[in-house]
Amino acid sequence: MDLGIAGRKAIVCASSRGLGRACALALAQAGCDVVVNGRDGKALAATAAELKATSRRQVIAVEGDVATPQGQAALLAACPAPDILVNNNAGPPFRDFRQLNREAMLDGVIANMVVAIELTQKVIDAMVAKKFGRIVNITSGSVKMPLAGLDLSSGARAGLTAFLAGIARSVAASNVTINFLLPGTFDTERLASNIAANAKAKGIAFEEAKAQRMATVPARRFGTPDEFGAACAFLCSAQAGYITGQSLLIDGGAFPGVM
Repeated sequence: MDLGIAGRKAIVCASSRGLGRACALALAQAGCDVVVNGRDGKALAATAAELKATSRRQVIAVEGDVATPQGQAALLAACPAPDILVNNNAGPPFRDFRQLNREAMLDGVIANMVVAIELTQKVIDAMVAKKFGRIVNITSGSVKMPLAGLDLSSGARAGLTAFLAGIARSVAASNVTINFLLPGTFDTERLASNIAANAKAKGIAFEEAKAQRMATVPARRFGTPDEFGAACAFLCSAQAGYITGQSLLIDGGAFPGVM
């Protein structure tokens, strides 16, 4: 399927590994020029090289932290008026809410809510002017089904969803969409670290903890990053212009609700 975005320019935040990387790869393969980003220079360079090799599109690597003004400025210097923005940032680690002090809570809100809003502020007017824009925010399945220990992540990302909901409607007539991807359990380094932490807390082996986690997913497997990237690319496509303000849950059926 031709997504109709060949030649478009995309910024994908926190894309040196994991789900962000998968989104960048899918967009490059759809014909987009892509700015990839991360704090680990070695991982970032490897990702940029793979994208160039597999897509033959322009790929620019920007090392830096998107939570800082300097990191955001570097992204926009590399691509001043992107057609596509994928907001992504690492979430806080598993932690009992009793252990969260004010500084930790503010850091979590900045990383998982404020940064995406700031970047949206910086790119949206140019999108409106050119009558095309796609903003996809990677949040978490815990926005719909909160998990104990991920309370800060759930709260900050739910706040982002509510904040941008009205904005999505205000720019829809200009063919600018804002949507949310809510991943469940995907086979990433972050999931592995969470499982390892859970195994340690329970005093069990990693493989046992992994099996227990997988058993909670009706699909009886973890999602693959490629599946996630494909969903992101579709939301960025020309065909998805009538989808906005929506939260797409990708969790193998784990959420028990109807809607």
